[in-house]
Amino acid sequence: MGKGSVKGESVSDNVLKKVLLSYTYVAIWIFLSFTVIVFNKYILDKKMYNWPFPITLTMIHMAFCSALAVLLVRVLKLVEPIGMTKEVYLSSIVPIGALYSMSLWFSNSTYIYLSVSFIQMLKALMPVAVYSIGVGLKKENFKSNTMANMIGISVGVAIAAYGEAKFNTWGVMLQLGAVGFEATRLVLIQILLTSKGITLNPITSLYYVAPCCLVFLTVPWLFVEFPLLKDNSTFHLDYFVFGTNSVCAFALNLAVFLLIGKTSALTMNVAGVAKD
Repeated sequence: MGKGSVKGESVSDNVLKKVLLSYTYVAIWIFLSFTVIVFNKYILDKKMYNWPFPITLTMIHMAFCSALAVLLVRVLKLVEPIGMTKEVYLSSIVPIGALYSMSLWFSNSTYIYLSVSFIQMLKALMPVAVYSIGVGLKKENFKSNTMANMIGISVGVAIAAYGEAKFNTWGVMLQLGAVGFEATRLVLIQILLTSKGITLNPITSLYYVAPCCLVFLTVPWLFVEFPLLKDNSTFHLDYFVFGTNSVCAFALNLAVFLLIGKTSALTMNVAGVAKD
């Protein structure tokens, strides 16, 4: 009896510790996500800072994340890089980088057209997308009850969208596209972290993914925003605004990789509904 109860208490303590850690990761992610959302809205909104160049802003974030990750891994050697083969990099990191670039581009662009509150309502579709893609890629098991809940969420979002006073079709299309790209990316990250036996901590995740994402963003930037920026002779980079914004983005990226690595993509997105 004594040994059994001690063992039972030990198991309970371990479960409680894991639950508390999971809630801590979620709380950190929610705080940083909220900060970056409001900061990006401030920069991109025409009625606020009025700098409507979402691709350029995203590239600044990725350049900062890449430089800081390289500094920590290669120069300061605080984190050891993993022995990643060319095949794994091309089959896993490159697709994740491509999806991440599209997700960030589309989601940041929506701040120009939609209110933050409406964007967050549309993001409530993320668990639906993550679950559906997870089932499609055989990462999640199909359950009729879960799918019924997902459909309920979708109907709720549709009703909210129908009643939106400042509805913008192009903005909604961009946000739905961002949800699709982000959901696919999150599931692929989970597959990369678990199924392929690769252990990536938050720093090494950015070390491999951020430069790849930066390269993919260069393509649309050259055609969409570079000509406009070249003609905008009055623009001067505000190092305080963009510097602090980049630090927040870097911290959020670390939090995302940490949360997915310790829990799952679906857990993060269900918690995201509470954040929204």
